[in-house]
Amino acid sequence: MKRFRGKLVQNVLALYGAQAARKIIPLISLPYLARTLGPAGWGLVAFVTALAEFMVIVIDFGFNLSATREIARHRNSPERCGEVMAGVLGAQALLAAFAVVASVTAAQWIPALRSDPRLLASGLVYAVACGFSPTWFFQGLEWMRISAALELFSKLTGLGALFVFVHSPADAWKAVLVSTIPAVASMVVGLFLALRTIPWLRPTPVLVREALRMGWPMFLFRSTESLYGVGNAFLLGLFAPVQYVGYFAPAEKISKAVFGLLNPIREAVYPRLSHLAQRGQSDAASLARVSAALIIGGGVVLGGALVVFAPLLVRIFLGGEYAQVVVIVRIMAALPVLLAVTHAIGLQWLLPMGRDRAVNRVVMGAAVVNVVLSVLLAPRFLHVGMACAVVCSETFASVGMVIAVLKFSPFWKTSPPVTAAEGQA
Repeated sequence: MKRFRGKLVQNVLALYGAQAARKIIPLISLPYLARTLGPAGWGLVAFVTALAEFMVIVIDFGFNLSATREIARHRNSPERCGEVMAGVLGAQALLAAFAVVASVTAAQWIPALRSDPRLLASGLVYAVACGFSPTWFFQGLEWMRISAALELFSKLTGLGALFVFVHSPADAWKAVLVSTIPAVASMVVGLFLALRTIPWLRPTPVLVREALRMGWPMFLFRSTESLYGVGNAFLLGLFAPVQYVGYFAPAEKISKAVFGLLNPIREAVYPRLSHLAQRGQSDAASLARVSAALIIGGGVVLGGALVVFAPLLVRIFLGGEYAQVVVIVRIMAALPVLLAVTHAIGLQWLLPMGRDRAVNRVVMGAAVVNVVLSVLLAPRFLHVGMACAVVCSETFASVGMVIAVLKFSPFWKTSPPVTAAEGQA
């Protein structure tokens, strides 16, 4: 047990190293892009990136959760890990082809993309590279140091390219293309390392079908979550000029980046909980309680800091053109708290316990709330209305997760292990 705890601490530290890169590099790139592109240019980048994130959801198909869980459960079987990898890669190839065709077709009805094909092309490259990232494999094996090293290298490469190629608002498409460099580097190197660890197997129809079946419940979760998680800038861009997307997107980015300070704990604990859940609920519940206390406590502190320091953050990182962003940051300061509850109490416990359907019901409900409120509020109140819609949907999600845990498997009680069949009830 001590060895497992030591490895868990090492994984958390490694992920905090990567997290430091995620925060320090944007401290350099965010002010540069905000001042170089202006609100309208920033809005275009945010709009295209949000469309690309929808594509990533399709290509990933929930494998970052389902395949991570499967690898964690069978980490001592290279043959099984090879089958999972082959099935996932084969499924992703099919999904990527579908996503590209669908996006190119839909772009014909979106003026911002129709007028500049370079923006769409850059977004497509970004989406495919991100979708094929094998980070799930290393997380399942709890090889967080490899994952962290890959991320650090790729992000530093992308930062250098940003200063070389992006110099004016006309370079918005280049800003999107530059963001693909870390994704492509991580994908290529990650797949190379992964396929040196496990036997290379050809993606057969049986393995592909198995991967799709395994990922389907998590795809429902991820796709519906994206409607209120990563696609908000895209939704706003359908109802408002890109300038207002440029006001909303950095505020959302700041609030979620602040919550991202807690990601290393969450990412390190999830595969461990998935592994422990196979043995018995008692050890898993003990770890879940500790991680929940850390994540929720951190979320409260970070949300309060956002309210207090919003004007300073906007002035330093965005500049005078973005004064309207302060009120959005303060509205969305609730997100670190709400996301902490959703992840620490809901996802960190319900998914390892196999309660996929309960999670999907909550997330689908939150997605509906987000879309309805976006349609009602964004056309009239623009970026402020979109921010309110996001906070309301996240509130629905966090409350729903708490209710689901209370109903199905409270982690403050120790009970017999949950079987796979019971978990899908």
